[in-house]
Amino acid sequence: MGEVLAGRRWQQGLGLLSLIVVGVIIVALLILGAKLVPAITEYLAVEKAIAAIRNEADTVPKLRAAFDRYAQIDDIKSISGKDLDITKDADTIVISYKYSYSVPITDKVRLVIDFSGSTSARARGAQ
Repeated sequence: MGEVLAGRRWQQGLGLLSLIVVGVIIVALLILGAKLVPAITEYLAVEKAIAAIRNEADTVPKLRAAFDRYAQIDDIKSISGKDLDITKDADTIVISYKYSYSVPITDKVRLVIDFSGSTSARARGAQ
């Protein structure tokens, strides 16, 4: 039996220090991910509201008012109806938007995410 063990190599794995470093990195990434959830949730709410108002009204003030109603219901705070860029392309109403969302990481460090979108077929890549 001693001969069998002598021929094997020692198994190597993570040491205690390496395990702590990997654990800290994983925890930091999980915390960052948790802080990004509200930004992504709000972006999805904006997309849903834009899709809902697209065929709801036919004038710019009515579209802005409809978006503000959806924003109030879905708790959208980063963008309002006045921030929408509403144009007409042939017979289609095109609603575009652009806004930034700031996520505090530490006291002096922030992550800024720029969101933008449009209801035009060209902006969605479906030409």
